[in-house]
Amino acid sequence: MTIRQKLEVIQKMLALTQTKLAERFGVSFVTFNSWWTGKSLPRPKKQTAIDQLFLEVTGQKIVPASTLAAKKQALQQKSSKHKSIIATILANPDIRDQFILKLTYHSNSIEGSTLTELDTAAILFDNAALPDKSLTEHLEAKNHQTALNYLFAHISQAQKIDESLILKLHSILMNGVRSDAGSYRNHAVRITGVNLPTANYLSVPKLVAGVIRHAVSSTKDIIALSAGVHSHFEQIHPFSDGNGRVGRLLLNAMLLGSNFAPAIINQNQRQLYYTYLYKAQTQNDSSQLEDFFCDAVIDGFKVLERLD
Repeated sequence: MTIRQKLEVIQKMLALTQTKLAERFGVSFVTFNSWWTGKSLPRPKKQTAIDQLFLEVTGQKIVPASTLAAKKQALQQKSSKHKSIIATILANPDIRDQFILKLTYHSNSIEGSTLTELDTAAILFDNAALPDKSLTEHLEAKNHQTALNYLFAHISQAQKIDESLILKLHSILMNGVRSDAGSYRNHAVRITGVNLPTANYLSVPKLVAGVIRHAVSSTKDIIALSAGVHSHFEQIHPFSDGNGRVGRLLLNAMLLGSNFAPAIINQNQRQLYYTYLYKAQTQNDSSQLEDFFCDAVIDGFKVLERLD
């Protein structure tokens, strides 16, 4: 591939402007543009940086086990400094609201919502009605807020993760949006954009039960467990709609239950998220997804520690 082709893939996957990509590589826009137009070639170190980022965004990069282990250890150390992360969230309205805003905005945006973060904040906290946004987008934002509050209360009361929780979260998320809110699908579905078989709808209840058993199993590596559960849940695709949002709520239920901060999966990294998820589902390699989740949990700790 040419330098231009690699840069185009990187730009698409990271959803960055050329100016931001230039900053990412530590060069001026003029220099970056000369690479883009083919007027000049990157120096060897910059060429290596481009090649490495290209492999990363296309799911081809190998994450060293030592690097992943170090990230997980750092997260465990952060966790150990907090007696109860869920109690801290509930005891501090500013932290709770920031999590609700970030998680709602990013999760809905990943699924196609056009609300900005400011729009989302206005709807969630000011009960604003935005005339240029659809009723569905308003409902999805408020419903996600309600689902998070329900989930926080559920985890704080040490209630278990089970099938009834999954169905309840879906019923809240899809309330007023779909008539089948809180019910598994009764038809076949395909995941748009990928060649990945989903479960026969008749098998969904049994398969979800298996995922739940896995989710509550004992582990010393919650990142690996949550990556495995998340990739399996999303491939089952148990609902007609809302699978991604329910899956990310389940992910955060697992993390909070292990005294980790919620994972904030940034909507700007949607394509990376999908790439790593697909790799975990098709190649039995969740290393990049686990690495991605580590970074998302680090962002969660920034909110918890008021660093964001």
